[in-house]
Amino acid sequence: MSITSGGTLGQLIIDAVVRFAERPAVSDGRISWTYAELGDQIGRYVTLYRQLGLGKGSGVMLLTSNRAEVWPSVCAANLMGIRYTPLHPMSAEADHVFTAEDCEAEALIVDAGPYGERAKAIQARCAGVKHLLAVGPLDGAIDLLALLPTLQSAPLIDEADPEDIAWLSYTGGTTGRSKGVMLPHRSIVAFAATVGGEWEWPKDLRYALVTPLSHSAGVKTYPVMMMGGYTRFIPGFHAEQFCQIVQDEKITATFLVPTVINSLLEAEEIRGRHDLSSLKMIIYGAAPMSPDRLQRAIHTFGPVFLQLYGQSECPECITTLRMVDHDLSKPERFSACGRPTVLTTVKLLDAEGREVADGEPGEICVRGPLVCNGYWKQPELTAQLFEGGWLHTGDVARRDAEGYLHIVDRTKDLIISGGFNIFPREVEDALMSHPAVLMAGVIGVPDDKWGEAVKALVTLRAGASAKEAELQAHVKAVRGAPWSPKSIDFVDEIPLTGLGKLDRKAMREPYWRGRARGVS
Repeated sequence: MSITSGGTLGQLIIDAVVRFAERPAVSDGRISWTYAELGDQIGRYVTLYRQLGLGKGSGVMLLTSNRAEVWPSVCAANLMGIRYTPLHPMSAEADHVFTAEDCEAEALIVDAGPYGERAKAIQARCAGVKHLLAVGPLDGAIDLLALLPTLQSAPLIDEADPEDIAWLSYTGGTTGRSKGVMLPHRSIVAFAATVGGEWEWPKDLRYALVTPLSHSAGVKTYPVMMMGGYTRFIPGFHAEQFCQIVQDEKITATFLVPTVINSLLEAEEIRGRHDLSSLKMIIYGAAPMSPDRLQRAIHTFGPVFLQLYGQSECPECITTLRMVDHDLSKPERFSACGRPTVLTTVKLLDAEGREVADGEPGEICVRGPLVCNGYWKQPELTAQLFEGGWLHTGDVARRDAEGYLHIVDRTKDLIISGGFNIFPREVEDALMSHPAVLMAGVIGVPDDKWGEAVKALVTLRAGASAKEAELQAHVKAVRGAPWSPKSIDFVDEIPLTGLGKLDRKAMREPYWRGRARGVS
């Protein structure tokens, strides 16, 4: 361990339990724990892990919904130097099995009700998964709800080192084989310290966790704990349920992906039945949000929005567009992802590793304590990730005169049409500025004349209508002729990943099946 590397999640957790002992810590609507009670539960998991022979360097997996009982299992792993790997609940069995075999976890913690059968299938196919621990009764598994109350709570002792892997986070796999991103304690503590200091959190911090714990949004529970806040676990987003919980529990902060914000904007009748005035902070990210839709959201909910930009390899806060930056008098900022956070060094580099001038597109490359330790068991990909001494995000952005970064798209999503470099995000923003458009997804498709042609999939707002030629003309007027889609399909739904991002791989597949695409 380097003498300059510091910070463990165990230290953060123990500090929160001691400082805020009597404050409410977590709830899922069925059970509620203070910080002292959460600490007691963490200690019981420590005892259990030791009984199972798990310790520093071991691995555990989670396949659960957002249940309060699961969080102390993660915290106990943090204290003991055990790495944890959450499985995304919506992934296929083959993906779960691949991850289970690759991450070398010895135990799987499962929410017995919705995922018990899947967990049994994973264990049957993976000899390395020795222990099946279930929240609730499940054949062949240890019932945690029955066992934990009988165990003695161990003292909370931080056994981890800053460079130990805390979270082995698997990428979504939308571009091929999933990769295990090695996030050390140092990285997540740097994230917690950064957002705790830079973001404009409400004084009475009551945070609603809607996205799955497997998503990076789950790590926001750490800074909430660091500040003595309360986390309300919600198992998925349902507009009526979400609005009711916000009203009843006076939720002050939450994280929502843009597709969920869009659905709330459209759910005017549901919003009208609930008092949402307690919401003082809505964090958004994970996918772009069109500037026009963002302005509408501010008019609807008030000046409460904060955008994060990060990725699995450098979590959550490479840049931030703070609430103060969401200034309706400066709409040009609404296409930005913010300015670099204080602990990150960010440069925009060209293909030769040279920094580009302001206004020119370049790949976002990062240095700093947020950066991961590379990919699990994949040294060649790790070397590519850190080529030239920078973490290469794969995202392309332009920097404006004030230092704000404007992401134009992923390098792999670049469309080269007739010699023009076209980023789908630019076309999507133009389409979504049309009042009839609810959502737009843009890809490049094979074209004998242009090489690739710009194609759009569009869903219209309820009761709205628009013709292909009308939208093509609109994009031409907003962006220019090369950006105007050569074709537009009007669809009921656009393919999304489990996290609500546009699934461009699924969108491209029918058109590129059996053909090689130049951009990988």
